[in-house]
Amino acid sequence: MAEIRLRDYQSADAENLNRIAISAFDEFRDHYDDWPAMRAGLSKTSALSVSGEVIIAELQIAELRDKFAGAVAYFGPYSQKAAFFDQRWPIIRMLVVDPAFRGKGIGRALSDACIARAKRDGSPIIALHTSPIMSVALPMYLKMGFVKAYDAPPIFGVAYAVYTKTL
Repeated sequence: MAEIRLRDYQSADAENLNRIAISAFDEFRDHYDDWPAMRAGLSKTSALSVSGEVIIAELQIAELRDKFAGAVAYFGPYSQKAAFFDQRWPIIRMLVVDPAFRGKGIGRALSDACIARAKRDGSPIIALHTSPIMSVALPMYLKMGFVKAYDAPPIFGVAYAVYTKTL
């Protein structure tokens, strides 16, 4: 059983973060109207660290010591975020897990870390946006107690919605 270690982002993580963001979304490439534009945006995921708190997940496996396995960005209350979010809400952004390491609880651990930060910040709610095409992420969020609040603008033709969780 692999142990998941969470830590704060460092600038040296940029290349791994951007690579994993692209690989995590690659399975959805045929759903987006403009995959090259979506991919270009994903290739800059590390830029979220400028205004958000990026959390890195590493797997601690004997043969893969400290293997970069996923990441998420947390944006606190009143931090700059998309206009379709209530600006008072903290949000979870760009949860990505390396496809090679899915099913090991990494997405849940990263989500829980964001929830812990929202509680640290004294927020009564946390939000995120996701899509029905995210056939692993969406059920995980629903199981964690997130509920659909309203539809969000589509991204390159893919439907998205905002989900919230009361803390």
